[in-house]
Amino acid sequence: MHLESALPIVKALADGVNPVTGEQYPQDSPYAEPRALRALFSAIDLMQREVEKERRRERLPANFGKPWSEGEDRAIADAFDTGIAIPDMARKHARTQGSIRLRLEKLGKLPPSGEARYPGPVTPAGT
Repeated sequence: MHLESALPIVKALADGVNPVTGEQYPQDSPYAEPRALRALFSAIDLMQREVEKERRRERLPANFGKPWSEGEDRAIADAFDTGIAIPDMARKHARTQGSIRLRLEKLGKLPPSGEARYPGPVTPAGT
């Protein structure tokens, strides 16, 4: 069972409701016991975080986190040299724009991010 489908069941139990019939559990139900309730609410919290994490993962490009091949390195270096925009390269290679930028830095096609932001030496004020 996927967490997304289990979550409403655990929420119903924590709310004191039978997830199948929708009826309220009696006050002497084990689900009304404070430790059981705390455990259920802890489980709900963890499950929700995992469901959200999975949704974020699904929105990432297909090659996110995968190693780069020499062929892919050559392809983005050539694309950069011909003026292809980073967003277009990211779409083509199913990578994030940030990963394309970092790879171009590693390949020597772009200056390291710190140097791009701070092109010259920083001199103290008043000198």
